[in-house]
Amino acid sequence: MDALLAFRAEFPILERCCYLVSNSLGAMPRGVPDQLAAYVDAWAERGVRAWADGWWDMPLAVGNEVAPLLGAGAGEVAMVPTVTLSQVAVLSALDYPAARDAVVMTALDFPSVRYAIDAMAPRLGARVVVVPSDDGLTIDIDRLCAAIDERTRLVAISHVLFRSASIQDVRRICAHAHAVGALVSLDGYHAVGVIPVDVRDIGCDFYAGGVLKWLCGGPGGSFVWASPAMNERVAPALTGWQAHAHPFAFADGMDHAAGARRWLGGTPVVPALYANIEGPRVLRRAGMDAVREKSVRQTTQLIALADARGYRVSAPRDETWRGGTVAFDVPHAAEVARALLAREVVIDYRPGAGIRVAPHFYTSDAEVERVVGEIDAILRDEAWRAFEGVRTTVT
Repeated sequence: MDALLAFRAEFPILERCCYLVSNSLGAMPRGVPDQLAAYVDAWAERGVRAWADGWWDMPLAVGNEVAPLLGAGAGEVAMVPTVTLSQVAVLSALDYPAARDAVVMTALDFPSVRYAIDAMAPRLGARVVVVPSDDGLTIDIDRLCAAIDERTRLVAISHVLFRSASIQDVRRICAHAHAVGALVSLDGYHAVGVIPVDVRDIGCDFYAGGVLKWLCGGPGGSFVWASPAMNERVAPALTGWQAHAHPFAFADGMDHAAGARRWLGGTPVVPALYANIEGPRVLRRAGMDAVREKSVRQTTQLIALADARGYRVSAPRDETWRGGTVAFDVPHAAEVARALLAREVVIDYRPGAGIRVAPHFYTSDAEVERVVGEIDAILRDEAWRAFEGVRTTVT
């Protein structure tokens, strides 16, 4: 008996379709409309007074909902608009002397973060070192550690690679980085909510992520954690008035607040914060050990189904290093993906990887079998031909 299926009732979309795309956008929890209604009521009834009623505190209050899923404590996680901004804020908090000016990244980090750091680093006197991938799906750990040396100031990499769901050995990376005097900032967008995460056990200095995907918290909600030691030592130059120790003093100069609040920027995005609350709460109730156990079982099932048909799988075979997504390439994959969407089987497609299938804790085993069965039928009946030349985006 799959006890986690009891949570299906929390997600209305599961009543209407086979939803296998939580790696892109998690299903909306049933409680979100009530949260958004509370926002509307507060604005309508209290007007500007709603800020003092709790809106100003929401970035840390919602951060407290996420914190247990990171192994972080109360008051240690701040909500920010995007992971890209949080990673650049970390970059801006450090100095880059000539003897230690390198920022190490990988070729498989999420492009948005790469774009921003590539643009910003030279202006701060830093140079970006990119560790390549031989297969386009994984990063060799020895090669990565070899790139992290006495000239490295910051290692800014993904915990789980978005393209292949490959989990990186972040404990080893952090231990090596610290041994040579470097700091580590991890992007955990594809980790938190599908694998257990403990920032203290990992040993990183900074950790960022978002609630959009596996945490089912919707757009506009990202988070950043910095170790207590880092909060005492550094503060971001990319900042805003909410990061000030006394924001309503409107002082001429910045005096950063203590703790997680120093990572805030300008006025918080209040509607998104209301929507962000419910997903992390549901995940905490489900329990990350149980979520991970089910994810491993269902991704193993997907790989077996793909192997039986001879499809090329773009996901780690070793479950220890596999996140929550399995991508497999089939003939006419882009058209097949559009045909699946038309049949209310919601997946996504990426060139070079194929059809990405992401079961979550609310997914039934029958749905895992269904997606592959529908692919069989679409290829057998050549139903994919109806989508030839169609240019609509596949999520």
